[in-house]
Amino acid sequence: MKKWIGVVAALLAGTAVALGAFGAHALKESLLQAGRFDTYETAVRYQFYHALALFMLYVAQRHLPWRRVQWVAVCFTLGILLFSGSLYAICFTGMTTWGAVAPLGGLLFMAGWLFLAFTVWKN
Repeated sequence: MKKWIGVVAALLAGTAVALGAFGAHALKESLLQAGRFDTYETAVRYQFYHALALFMLYVAQRHLPWRRVQWVAVCFTLGILLFSGSLYAICFTGMTTWGAVAPLGGLLFMAGWLFLAFTVWKN
């Protein structure tokens, strides 16, 4: 088994928990005042969902072709970085131009899920 998927999944899930707690306690007032609390929560939620999916992929990889597993893992990881990362950037910098990056992350999420469906179907 390739361990990098499990390591990345655990790190991304752990940072999602830390960022969620940080946002709920230390940043809540400033995010609310800026009207960005919902954006921050969306970033954390999608990061956590896809980190969990990535970890489930790590567990299931022994039953699936490695090349396809790797593509799904890359799509989910880059999706988190682009989607959640761009939303975090908006929240921390106030620069809404980062919003143009979020759809690319969303497309990677969708590609990852479609590729996972294909992988399971073909297996």
